[in-house]
Amino acid sequence: MEHVVIAGGGPTGLWLAAELRLAGAPVTVLEVLHERAPHSKALTLHPRTLEILAFRGVAEPFLAEGRRIPSGHFGGLDERMDFGALDTPYPFTLALPQARTEELLEAHAVASGAAVRRGHRVTGLAQDADGVSVAVAGPDGPYTLRAAYVVGCDGTRSTVREAAGIAFPGTDATTWGWLGDVVLDAPPEGAVYAASGPAGGVMVVPMPDGVHRIVGGDPDSNGPDHPGELTLDALRAKVTRIAGTDFGMRDPRWLSRFGNATRQAAAYREGRVLLAGDAAHMHYPAGGVGLNVGLQDATNLGWKLAATLAGTAPDGLLDSYHAERHPVGADLLLSTRAQTALMNARSPEGQDLRALLSGLIATVPAFSRSLAERLSALAVAYPPASPAHPLTGHRAPNLELAGGSDLFTALRPGRYVLVDFTGTPAPTQVPGADVYAAPRPDGRPAWSTVRTALIRPDGHVARASDEADTDGPALRADGATFETSPRPQARTAAPGTPRQHTGR
Repeated sequence: MEHVVIAGGGPTGLWLAAELRLAGAPVTVLEVLHERAPHSKALTLHPRTLEILAFRGVAEPFLAEGRRIPSGHFGGLDERMDFGALDTPYPFTLALPQARTEELLEAHAVASGAAVRRGHRVTGLAQDADGVSVAVAGPDGPYTLRAAYVVGCDGTRSTVREAAGIAFPGTDATTWGWLGDVVLDAPPEGAVYAASGPAGGVMVVPMPDGVHRIVGGDPDSNGPDHPGELTLDALRAKVTRIAGTDFGMRDPRWLSRFGNATRQAAAYREGRVLLAGDAAHMHYPAGGVGLNVGLQDATNLGWKLAATLAGTAPDGLLDSYHAERHPVGADLLLSTRAQTALMNARSPEGQDLRALLSGLIATVPAFSRSLAERLSALAVAYPPASPAHPLTGHRAPNLELAGGSDLFTALRPGRYVLVDFTGTPAPTQVPGADVYAAPRPDGRPAWSTVRTALIRPDGHVARASDEADTDGPALRADGATFETSPRPQARTAAPGTPRQHTGR
């Protein structure tokens, strides 16, 4: 199988490397930093990201160390969304510093067989019909790598994106948030503290080692120009003005500002060059979704790129990465812009708008749940190209399988999974898919009439059928359905007897 070079050893690049290695693809990750950054831009893992980690068998270390928060905010509104209403094994956000998340992801990628080179920076590339030549500056001088494909996971200032000539249109910053990782002598109680009003908004979240993260925004931070470096005295004054106290803050570990510049790559693929994560989309970190969307990009791309390398992908499969994930990125930008507007709604009219929406979250469960599903990425669905079953393209929940197993366990090998709910003998061999029998999915109305469902390696429904016979659409072994498996050798499982997968 041909070689893939990934530029950027952050969460997105590391997860993509592991996904490609799951399919046997040789991978080299090039990361410019010699050592991992000690400061954590991101702090939150959302439910869909935890599901992704689970269906590759690596969620437990994250769950063991992270702090579970059973709610989430939208635009810093006073009322928080209850994640307990979500249909997921992980009805919470997980607070875990990005530095630790990266450490766990790198261990997973390396254990999978990925080569991670630190202190190596991509300086340019040139692609042709057969591959991509990647210019690299390494500790021992410049060199060139030859790859079948290159994926830019190298952040908002992506060298790969620029070298590929992919436009990055959008808007510049008009407001700036601020954060401080500090020690608090009088910390607020609870998992999350929040206060907001005309003077601004602030949140306080506990972190490991006795540190709290304070993050917020205020009118003094508006404007297109960066308002200068943040000092502890300035942070103390802002927090006191908003919350009425500085919580006894001292000993800052990290002080920083961030703007609401918003951009999206015009294309996620240009020939043999692809983009994922911050290289593909830039936005205000409202709701803590950025890292999560990057990992979800990588999960969508990994199996498709692997199938392309293996020669098992149908025409257009790799192009479907842009077709599916670019709209998700656009929706991400819409959501973060809307939340930024709410966070900056400090006029009397703006405060009334915040109060109205906050009241709807508190009193209209369907509204709260819809926002929660959107923020957590559980609502992401990929529209089919032609008329199909209503479940097609939607995320599959963790369905119970016969024999005491479940769908997320069945997805660990990174292959298609065919789930049969008929209770009658199903095919024991379906090219490119693992077959499992399952009891009726009671309690899930959208699944009540489904007889068979084909689940993609990324956990979304490829096909579903309400037909009783075993010759229904979900069982047809045509190229568009099964030949996209990332493994060229088909493996099968007898219904009711799932294989023992060890995962990674």
